[in-house]
Amino acid sequence: MTLGILTALPERPPVIVADNGSSDGTAAAAARWPGVRVIALGYNAGAAARTAGVQAARTPYVAFSDDDSWWEPGALAHAASALAAAPQVGLLAGRILVQPGNREDPVNRLLAAGPPSAALPGGHDILGFLACAAIVRRTAYLEAGGFHPRLGIGGEEDMLALDLRTAGWHCCHLPEVIAHHRPAHGDPRPGRARREVRNALWTAWLRRRPAGALRRTGEVLGRDWRHGPTWSGLAQAAAGLPWVLAQRSPVDPATEALLRTGLNGGPPGRAQVSTRRSLMSLGDKIGNKAEELKGKGKEEIGDATDDESLQAEGKGDQAGAGVKQAGEHVKDAAGDVKKAFTD
Repeated sequence: MTLGILTALPERPPVIVADNGSSDGTAAAAARWPGVRVIALGYNAGAAARTAGVQAARTPYVAFSDDDSWWEPGALAHAASALAAAPQVGLLAGRILVQPGNREDPVNRLLAAGPPSAALPGGHDILGFLACAAIVRRTAYLEAGGFHPRLGIGGEEDMLALDLRTAGWHCCHLPEVIAHHRPAHGDPRPGRARREVRNALWTAWLRRRPAGALRRTGEVLGRDWRHGPTWSGLAQAAAGLPWVLAQRSPVDPATEALLRTGLNGGPPGRAQVSTRRSLMSLGDKIGNKAEELKGKGKEEIGDATDDESLQAEGKGDQAGAGVKQAGEHVKDAAGDVKKAFTD
């Protein structure tokens, strides 16, 4: 559906499909569309596949679409005119209408809450966006490095917004530019919630200044700490601490101050508890998780005594959304994070 709509737009934009190593015939099917160019990566590059598309593009601006999103007729022409008149703007985030029903996406209200932009008349300055409704200036995107290759899909946009600002570019919301999104019904894609937690933490640890990194860590962990994806996401983030600290490049104080006001697409103070309280209560949370790991002991006793029923019971207790792995990393992660940003 997306290709049919995009190729029929009145602007007649050249369409580039970056195929993330699909094995179901998607690339071949896309290549049969007239005017569509397919870049077959041969592997799953996640959000960084968009960079391959931007590199291949020969237009000054590149609009992103996912397989479940498309642009309103005339939106691309409006965006191109706005960007041509605003040479300091590197990314334009449009207004999203959710289908069916043309419903306003809740993110629209958050983006429109940004302050009026001096770089784009009628626009709002932002430090967060959704990729399916974003149009980038090609030179700005490539200068900022594009989507980080380690993030995959799920919360990858915030780091790019910060990198664009660090490179001297504005990110702006322009509600007159409209994108449509028809999300699939049912459960989210496997691992999405875990990646969103991991990527939020990596973005904070890579780009936020020390106090901001700790504050953001507390927000992420405090928001939904009872759920497994929070802890498995933390475990994955902690496993990446060595490369994160090696590549850490914090934003300037002015950008950090803007993040504290909530300019990242959400209101300030989203956490239900303070950062300090979140970090201090990690010990209690670890204790709660340890209760769920008692099955490990049962399994080991069962192994030692050849008690198959105890082995089975232990394995059953350990089943779930990666609780065992998360529990092993939580304490070290909290200590490493606190140490990394307070030394």
